Amino acid sequence: MDSLVNIAVFGVVGAVMMAALVGLLLVVRRRGTAPVASALLGAACVALLLAVPALAAAGLWGARPGAGIGQAFLVASAAVVVVYAAGVALLPLVARQAAAARGQAAPRLAGLGLRLSARVALGGLAVCAALGAAGTGIAAALS
Repeated sequence: MDSLVNIAVFGVVGAVMMAALVGLLLVVRRRGTAPVASALLGAACVALLLAVPALAAAGLWGARPGAGIGQAFLVASAAVVVVYAAGVALLPLVARQAAAARGQAAPRLAGLGLRLSARVALGGLAVCAALGAAGTGIAAALS
């Protein structure tokens, strides 16, 4: 049960933080402020994608000291999947704002080429597994 709680807590909190960062990024891009702010927000997104699995793995090991690295990897990867899904859900909003910034009409969702195919889903799972492995490694190194 600890595993599901860690996935839910860290995944949902990470998803909310990712949505907030994407919203800030959209505001910064809309105002046309310095590109340094965009780079900093992008770096914060990457840090979030590494911190969420590390905290989920560390939380699992804190609650269940006998848990192995495989279980920590699965918990970390599942937490990243929740955050990744939130980022993918916000992708149409980002695409619409980018089109508006270029002076183009807002594209429809079907016209964005954002169809979920098996290749895209497997690629997303591979990214989540890599982030889960990195987060588990960070948690193992720090504990």
